[in-house]
Amino acid sequence: MGHLSHLVDDARLSTRQAELLDSWLPGAVVEADHTWEIAHRAVLEVRHGTERLIVKAGRADDHHMDREITAHQQWLAPWTRRERAPRAVHLDQEARLLVSTYLPGRLVLDTPAADDPDTFEQAGQLLALLHGQSSVTDPDAEAALNARTLRWLDAPHRISDATTRALREEIRSWPTPPTVLVPTHGDWQPRNWLVHDGRVSIIDFGRADLRAAMSDLARLAALDFARDAALEAAFLRGYGSDPREPAAWRRTRIREAVGTAVWAFQVGDRDFEEQGHAMIAAALT
Repeated sequence: MGHLSHLVDDARLSTRQAELLDSWLPGAVVEADHTWEIAHRAVLEVRHGTERLIVKAGRADDHHMDREITAHQQWLAPWTRRERAPRAVHLDQEARLLVSTYLPGRLVLDTPAADDPDTFEQAGQLLALLHGQSSVTDPDAEAALNARTLRWLDAPHRISDATTRALREEIRSWPTPPTVLVPTHGDWQPRNWLVHDGRVSIIDFGRADLRAAMSDLARLAALDFARDAALEAAFLRGYGSDPREPAAWRRTRIREAVGTAVWAFQVGDRDFEEQGHAMIAAALT
């Protein structure tokens, strides 16, 4: 291992973040930098005494950190009680700063675990725990989601003109029934699952929010379920039911697909953008 840097010396930290970390974790050193360069936050694996911890420090405009902290405050207990998600140790929402426990393991994406039905059954079980905590009926959610998707289509993107016209026409035709909302992860797919000794755990809650339960299946359906029906069957077995009502599912898939393609284009993530275009094609068929 090379030279370890002191956590509070990281230039990406605001003055307030450095002050808080110095008080919470005096003398902590950085062991690894897990920052996703297109995101608006530093993600650092640190050592403080005998503890290994993860520090996430967002910029002033990083609203994903708000969601992550809210998730830790309100929704992760069913997982943290089972040590299947990191537990918040320190947090400050105003400073957009979070310190959580370190979970051992490797990302499921691009490993043999990504083709193992047991991984997906465990993921289904975990998602059912998250979704089952609470629910609220919102009469305005569908209209708000439709408007948001149309705004995505107004923004710069690489969706073809013909597809954009077809999407606009369909979205404007949709009904807006009341929607049951539950706590959701918002990016539920193998790149946010860890596996350690065959046990699946969950990370990254920057898109957590109250949504329809089926929204957490949209990215899986476009990629993993589409390539192997056994993974879909295992996931639903773990989840315990199938939350996808056909008409609402089509609306959900299209919204998720458009948001993925446009956002990924805006931040320059070409692979994720291609995923979004594949999701659009799948949803429209």
